Amino acid sequence: MSNAVPKPISRWALTTLAAASLLGSAGCAATPTPAPGAEGGSGETSSPATDGAEARAYADGTYTATGSYQTPGGEESIGVTVTLESGAVADVSAEPMPSNPTTEQYQGKFSSGIKDEIVGTPIDELNVSKVSGSSLTSGGFKEAIDQIKGEAAQ
Repeated sequence: MSNAVPKPISRWALTTLAAASLLGSAGCAATPTPAPGAEGGSGETSSPATDGAEARAYADGTYTATGSYQTPGGEESIGVTVTLESGAVADVSAEPMPSNPTTEQYQGKFSSGIKDEIVGTPIDELNVSKVSGSSLTSGGFKEAIDQIKGEAAQ
């Protein structure tokens, strides 16, 4: 029977083994999802929607729809009228339909700021998340835009 003492693993061998383990596990990592933008300030976050789909053709004209959205106080609605020219927003208005004073305040801010944010933008590239400090109203706006896109599609 041998009473040999095992040799300690060298620092270099441990470092090499750790590096190989890290490199091997790096290939298994999921693709990170970017964190949503922080809400703050009074501006609206708008960036092109990129879902990989080809741009659709839309008939020029003026379209109106009503979108609904949830608030802590319950469901709210906002009316949206959009004029399209060559697939882009030529004019837009949002009609507040509040059921309480808080919603009235936010819908009013949204309505007064939306035109400056999206006129000239192709309707397929709209990605409204916050206008003049109002972020929940954009949910109803998006719903109305989806209805308008369906109606205007050729």
